[in-house]
Amino acid sequence: MTTFSLLQAGAQKLGIPLAEVQLGQFARYCEELLAWNQRVNLTAITDPAAVEALHFLDSLTVALGMVRPLPPGYRVCDVGSGAGFPGVPLKIAFPQIELTLLEATGKKTAFLTHLVTALGLEGVEVQTGRAEDLAHQARLRESFDLVTARAVAELRALLELTLPFCRVRGRAVLLKKGDSAAETASASRALQELGGKLQGVVAVPEDVLPGQRVLVVVDKVQATPARYPRRPGMPAKHPL
Repeated sequence: MTTFSLLQAGAQKLGIPLAEVQLGQFARYCEELLAWNQRVNLTAITDPAAVEALHFLDSLTVALGMVRPLPPGYRVCDVGSGAGFPGVPLKIAFPQIELTLLEATGKKTAFLTHLVTALGLEGVEVQTGRAEDLAHQARLRESFDLVTARAVAELRALLELTLPFCRVRGRAVLLKKGDSAAETASASRALQELGGKLQGVVAVPEDVLPGQRVLVVVDKVQATPARYPRRPGMPAKHPL
């Protein structure tokens, strides 16, 4: 089993000191993930050292796009959380946040619910459903300070799935890989339609995690029109 020294060193470079209790939570997270993965398809990454780098540390890079220090009652929404990335690692690193995990697959939300209990996490809510539907619930719509997603969806679609959850003056931080210049440029209409403004594209330092990882940081400057997001599947099939 990994010693999590890479995670600890990488987090330190991100300005996130991890205490022993937090490293213990990450170790338990890894154990639960790999145990559940034998019966539920949660991840293709099954080497503990790879989980440490490509799941845990990658999730913590979201901190590069977060406003810090975090204000009291800081609410975070992880859209399409899957096995909990990046939301749960952020909750371990910043236990004061209030976290909502959104995931459409019931078997994955069953894992997330179990995980929250196993790690002793408080202030975490797990919701089963598609973002296109959940974003129209009054309790969730435009109510989060930070919305994040680590999906492989094209940026225009990802914006439609995330910005409706973000409060005005809140922020979306979206994890991407490679050269995102063309993708970002093509998203100008989507940003305008959805009430977002590109704050910047932040490169993850290669000495923290290699692989040309970037964070697309979007500030919410206006309310998202009620018609967005469109019905399930539409954002991906016909992006703005």
